[in-house]
Amino acid sequence: MRQTKDIHTDYKEQELFLDDIIENFSVKGEPFGNQDRNSLKLFRLDQKTLNVKSFRIPNFVNQIAYRFFRKSKAQRSFEYAKWLQSLDIGTPDPVAYYEYSSAFLFKKSYYISEQQECDLTYRELTTDLNYPNHDVILRAFTRFTFKLHEKKVNFLDHSPGNTIIKKVGEDYQFYLVDLNRMEFETMNYEARIKNFAKLTTHESMVKVMSDEYAKCINKDADEVFNLMWKYTQEFQQRFWRRRRLKNKILFWRKK
Repeated sequence: MRQTKDIHTDYKEQELFLDDIIENFSVKGEPFGNQDRNSLKLFRLDQKTLNVKSFRIPNFVNQIAYRFFRKSKAQRSFEYAKWLQSLDIGTPDPVAYYEYSSAFLFKKSYYISEQQECDLTYRELTTDLNYPNHDVILRAFTRFTFKLHEKKVNFLDHSPGNTIIKKVGEDYQFYLVDLNRMEFETMNYEARIKNFAKLTTHESMVKVMSDEYAKCINKDADEVFNLMWKYTQEFQQRFWRRRRLKNKILFWRKK
């Protein structure tokens, strides 16, 4: 099995340790978070905690694509994290990525980052509308999203679980996670507003975000709200349509 790896310069001296946790990932480390799609584990390194994400082996077509034509999710996560930090955009510090492939097929990949402590994720804002300073945090998050757009970062997975939030004094800092789906491009008005579509089903939250974003881009608040709510509803309709179709196709799994 062919191995490819890239280790951040800050962690070159820990290469043997990193090699060991990847080689023994199945038997070492502390499981962390949701394990449904990919496996996440935490490892202690001196005074730091490392977060290792093991991506599942892709389907046959993507094994060929990742082997010859596309960068893996792990490589993209590592490279995007470094680029985000160069733009002064928060994301957990990148450590390394590892890939394994055969002569013709891509197999496993791993992305390692520092574990970022946080007080909440954006998801908590969607499940508890009475969360302390809810409006303040939501408006700060909206300004953070505006910063992404101004820096030409189109975060395609801008969804509730992919922004973690840390309170520092009276301010809030935001960090992006699950980085492998991004595009770096100038975003027009509609693309910017559409980037909010996956974040919430609550009209009240869309009103707050649209009001704050309208201030950022000097647009009419009602106009921004109408477009943001339109894209939100369209995304929800597509989501539930796909969910119903999937349930019909995979009905046998329920037995």
